[in-house]
Amino acid sequence: MTEPLIRPATDADAAALADLGRQTFIDTFVAAEGFAIPYPAEDLSVFLDASFNPETIRTKLKEPGAAWWVADRGGELLAFANTGPNTLPHPEARASHAELRRLYVSKSAQGLGLGTKLLAVSLEWMAANSDGPLWIGVWSGNLKAQKLYAAYGFEKAGEYQYPVGRWLDDEFILRRG
Repeated sequence: MTEPLIRPATDADAAALADLGRQTFIDTFVAAEGFAIPYPAEDLSVFLDASFNPETIRTKLKEPGAAWWVADRGGELLAFANTGPNTLPHPEARASHAELRRLYVSKSAQGLGLGTKLLAVSLEWMAANSDGPLWIGVWSGNLKAQKLYAAYGFEKAGEYQYPVGRWLDDEFILRRG
């Protein structure tokens, strides 16, 4: 089996990114093997349809100051990361600071080290494209992700609520630098 290639995402990846994002969100936060957050069906549907459709992804791929990478193995996307201008609601945060917005690894690719590789690429890009601290928002119940980010120097700097439809997830704001 060939080693996955980490490369910048392109417009041609939009449909696959939408599918991967939708399925990874479900596998991670909804499925019984994941965290099993009890999102109301309508709220989950609204969120998934708005966040993970090819047109939304195409628009986000072109966002000024944003960057996307994918882990591609023979044309199959296994994971992705997205960074861009900070949008987290923290009094010290600025849009000129960089934020890791998403780091998703498909269920089938867990354990291959792709999350760590994508995080390293993202952090390097963020450090070069930020005039201040680096930021990450992470679900309060995702201890594995929090532990990974802490290993890279991120510390909890605040909390906020992330909307999934009308449902509000309790999230932590992490900062480095």
